[in-house]
Amino acid sequence: MIQRMEQIQACPICGNAAYNPFLECKDHSVSRETFTIVQCNDCGFRFTNPRPEEDRIGEYYKSEDYVSHSNTSKGLINTAYQFVRKYTLRRKLALISSLVTKGRLLDIGCGTGEFLAVCKEAGWNVSGIEPSKEAREQAIQNHQLEVHNEDKLSEYANESFDMITMWHVLEHVPKLQERIRDIKRLLKKGGILVVAVPNCASGDALHYKEYWAAYDVPRHLYHFRPNDIQKVFEEKEMKVVDMLPMKFDSFYVSMLSEKYLHGKQRIFHALWRGLLSNLSASRKGTTYSSQIYIIKK
Repeated sequence: MIQRMEQIQACPICGNAAYNPFLECKDHSVSRETFTIVQCNDCGFRFTNPRPEEDRIGEYYKSEDYVSHSNTSKGLINTAYQFVRKYTLRRKLALISSLVTKGRLLDIGCGTGEFLAVCKEAGWNVSGIEPSKEAREQAIQNHQLEVHNEDKLSEYANESFDMITMWHVLEHVPKLQERIRDIKRLLKKGGILVVAVPNCASGDALHYKEYWAAYDVPRHLYHFRPNDIQKVFEEKEMKVVDMLPMKFDSFYVSMLSEKYLHGKQRIFHALWRGLLSNLSASRKGTTYSSQIYIIKK
């Protein structure tokens, strides 16, 4: 499947042009190709480089295993994902409702629309952005949602939304700085952005190393740690006001990581590793496999 690649010349966060290889990772879910993650010599940010050109990266999402686009329940891991998602959707709704009185919500990277459907039912005025045509059509057909491709972002008026959410999406966005500028423009003054991303400084990431499933190259273009999120948004005069754990992610990611490392599903080992990762984060005051960042304009 080897596609045309683009070389990133400067760090997407600080602009420094010097970086070194950090890790070689295999794309286990689609292409089986190997990709390099580099680390900026200045700010330490890690990003996939080189990476597929923007108009070709869609080929790396064409798999039933990519559950946010396919909504599949095939296989034990995807079944577990679907089961947990029903619970976490309610938790996400409770979170955003605690932050903002019901208003206008934009979910960027809404996938097949399950989160937006829950919010719509609860009384939010919802819109979605989804680059995948197949996922977009599922969201519209299954949930009667207003979902557009990414071109729609430039058409929304300034300060259109009370809240914007990005659930495991920011790590996929080719033009990182441009997307953050879009978000700032679209949020009302005092509006809230909720961003969830994997944390490559978590216990499970340190344990599995190049087999850590949340590196997910080349679909994940960036590999964030908490200080990276704080830096990139503070530069746009947006403030991280809270950071929350996504405790289920360590188990799901560990299930995939065990499969990548050993070539088979090792459920007990994955559950144990996920638990250890969460306990380590809780006891040491460090961070979890995935983090939710509450960011205020």
